[in-house]
Parts: sequence; C-alpha cells; structure tokens
Amino acid sequence: MRVITGVARGKRLITLEGNDVRPTTDRVKEAIFSVLQFRLEGRRFLDLFAGSGQMGIEAISRGAKEAVFVDSSKKALKVIGENISNCGFEEKAKVVNGSAKGFLSMNKEKFDIAFLDPPYGQGIIDEILPLVCKNMKETGIILCEHPVDEKIVEKCCNFSLDREYRYGKIKVSSFCYEEKIE
Repeated sequence: MRVITGVARGKRLITLEGNDVRPTTDRVKEAIFSVLQFRLEGRRFLDLFAGSGQMGIEAISRGAKEAVFVDSSKKALKVIGENISNCGFEEKAKVVNGSAKGFLSMNKEKFDIAFLDPPYGQGIIDEILPLVCKNMKETGIILCEHPVDEKIVEKCCNFSLDREYRYGKIKVSSFCYEEKIE
C-alpha cells in the first residue's frame, strides 16, 4: 500500500494484519480521489473507520488542509500514527481514539469531505449516516465504501445519493447536499 500522488507520492504505508482487515485497494482509492480532485485543496477530510489511515493521508498529500482519523482499535491507531509520521503530516492530522458514533456526537467542527468504510454487512452506514450529515458543511460530500450487494439509504437529512461507482465487488456511493446535486 502506498500514497498514490501529491507531496507524499510513493511513500509506503503499513497496514494491519488479519482476516478482519480490508484496506481500500489502490484502484478504488485512485477512482475516489479522481472524483474528489478539485474538491480537496484546503478542505477538512474525515476518515471514519480509518484502519491504516490511507484515505486521510492521501487527502493531505493531495492538498487537504486537515484530516481527522477516527478508529476504536488501538492497533489501528498505532498504525495510523506511524503512517502519518512516515509521511510528515503530524501538523495536518488529528487521530481520535473512539467509536464513530461517540466522535460524531461530540464533534464541533464541520467537514468538507467524509469517507466511511465501516465493517461490511452490519448496516453501519445507515446507522451512522445521520450523525455524519450533521457534521458536514452544506457544500460537503460523503463517500461510503460498501459491498455491491449492500443496499444503503438514498436520502439522509439534507443529503441525497448523488452517484454510485462500482469496482468489482465494491461500490462507492457519494452523497451531496440536496441543493448541490445537479
């Protein structure tokens, strides 16, 4: 796993080991950041269920002002910290130890972009999306990675499903503020 482009281009990232780990593939990551390419510069990025932190690190590398990494696993937090340090992004990164629900309930600052990649097959996206929406700017975009066969809501608060992208067995669904959908 590596940073694809930007100031940390080519930096190797470490990941967690085990059967429960499912890092976003380079193919999917590249596609996601192609969608975001003109929306990253100077923005706040939320990497929810961060795992290795690769998505937030890629966002910083491509110009995001700040990334917040949220994960409840102590092992994941250690890996995220090492990856941030390896890329020299300590001043632009905030790592939060806790549940997604807990963080979103306490957070006071709004995000421009949120990336959610929760454990598959547990209905977590539908459960957590209302809290994510409350933490987003009206100009924001929410991206959810999930299996192709997992049906998720099409509308949540003032955000609606805008587009869906399919990459083999993976689907990425993007949500935008209703008034911003063209």
